Amino acid sequence: MDGKVFDRIEKKYLITKDDKKELLKTIKKHMKKDNYHKSEVYNVYFDTDNFDLIVQSIDQPVFKHKLRARSYKGYDRVFLEIKTKIRGQDLNPGFKRRVMITHDDYEELIKGKKDIEELAARTVEKKTDLQIAREVDYLIRHHHLKPKIMTMYNRESYKGEDNLRITFDENLKYRHKNLSLKNPKRGKIYFKDKRNIILEIKAHGVLPLWLVQSLSANKLYPQQFSKVGKSYEKIRKEQNV
Repeated sequence: MDGKVFDRIEKKYLITKDDKKELLKTIKKHMKKDNYHKSEVYNVYFDTDNFDLIVQSIDQPVFKHKLRARSYKGYDRVFLEIKTKIRGQDLNPGFKRRVMITHDDYEELIKGKKDIEELAARTVEKKTDLQIAREVDYLIRHHHLKPKIMTMYNRESYKGEDNLRITFDENLKYRHKNLSLKNPKRGKIYFKDKRNIILEIKAHGVLPLWLVQSLSANKLYPQQFSKVGKSYEKIRKEQNV
């Protein structure tokens, strides 16, 4: 599969530290640590001045898409990603396309000095990269998008057979000002209760039986949770105070 294009099922769970500890007992028997097992992730979500894309996503439409820039601490790359989801299609609910540029190039992009297709050409690896870059450029220009919200968290990743991937995201923070990925600022803590870990399961088919049994044994059930959507709701409440 092209490393720039992902087509998969995604399930999210809000869990406690004790839940994580119990799950890892089983996960470690069937999965290995990912190549980047522990990382610090920074995401900048693009939107209109009225946050139209985020508001639409919260309303759970049949089709939705978002544009974000993702970077990892200590790694001079920014991934511009288009994520789309189709509600009600269990075999194909999520699709992600991404193109990679450097931090300096990203700064030029958001300042309007360069367009994404020109920047992507500097690090192009496959012909599809330029096509994805054109899609990114279209979304930015058509919707008049700009960086609006940043989320950040610590991620622990595991990989298994059939492209199964499990991640634990902790210490979720958010901010809506000073959104530089090159020198990211600290954000506000999102969670204030015990269920403060976001478990994400990504698969290209049905989940393995051992994982289903482990989730059931720990009474964990999937739920809707969007990091940027929840951060937006927090920001709106803060602004209305």
